[in-house]
Amino acid sequence: MAAACRAAGLDDRGAELIRLGENALFRLASVPVIVRVARGEEWLSKARTEVAVSRWLAEEGFPAARIIEDLEQPFLIDGHPVTFWHLIVEKDRKATYGELGGVLRDLHSLTLPEGLALPSFNPFDKQQLRLDRAVIPDDDKVFLRKRWRELEDRYAELRFETTKGPVHGDAHVQNLMVDAQGRVILIDFEAFCYDHHEWDLMVTAVEHHSLGWQTDEQYADFVAAYGRDLYDWPGYETLRGIQEFCMTTWLMQNVQEDAETAAEYRRRIAGLRNDDAPRNWRPW
Repeated sequence: MAAACRAAGLDDRGAELIRLGENALFRLASVPVIVRVARGEEWLSKARTEVAVSRWLAEEGFPAARIIEDLEQPFLIDGHPVTFWHLIVEKDRKATYGELGGVLRDLHSLTLPEGLALPSFNPFDKQQLRLDRAVIPDDDKVFLRKRWRELEDRYAELRFETTKGPVHGDAHVQNLMVDAQGRVILIDFEAFCYDHHEWDLMVTAVEHHSLGWQTDEQYADFVAAYGRDLYDWPGYETLRGIQEFCMTTWLMQNVQEDAETAAEYRRRIAGLRNDDAPRNWRPW
């Protein structure tokens, strides 16, 4: 982060780490800027996608996170892709599930411009890197690789109901922010792609129907705003398996961070090993 700030001509003194997940996010003290540091050079193409998507959505006037325009991005610093974003000053409330459904409906109605090349959605694109680097028991790795192969077979048989279009790729309510003016802002574009819209309904549908993370009223608001409940689609169970698998491998990257993360990983891997068991997973 510090080296990237020097390269960009920004002051990193007093910077604060605000999140460590798929990326490390830092808030600068000197200017209203967020610095986003990816895990390794393998994520460079995704960082380029984020920058391109941000520029496109800005041209569309779509309420979304904005990159710092006068910097040539992304930077590649010591093998880490780094991007710089305008700080979103949040209002004193979180986005609702109804708002998420509305944002996704509006996003899916957009037409990609010529020249913006986006990948297809690949639910397994990070799994090899995650499994290679994960500090987890060997028998967990054997199980996860076997589950991965099973899910790939089921994925190959999916028949989608929608045409292809812009897809956020990680469409959960935490990827919305409400700014100081009350606008709902879409963030985090590293999984953005051109594919079937079902992928963007998968996250909230699984969180509700499998994990019970929303009330019936919250989920009903989401469905009413978007206009579809993915649970009624025959392919839902396959997408549920993919989503729960990805949620588990995402978390396993950070099992060494603290005891709580390690405990939640154990809870999730136990759930994957017993598909019929109730999910007592915690939001992370």
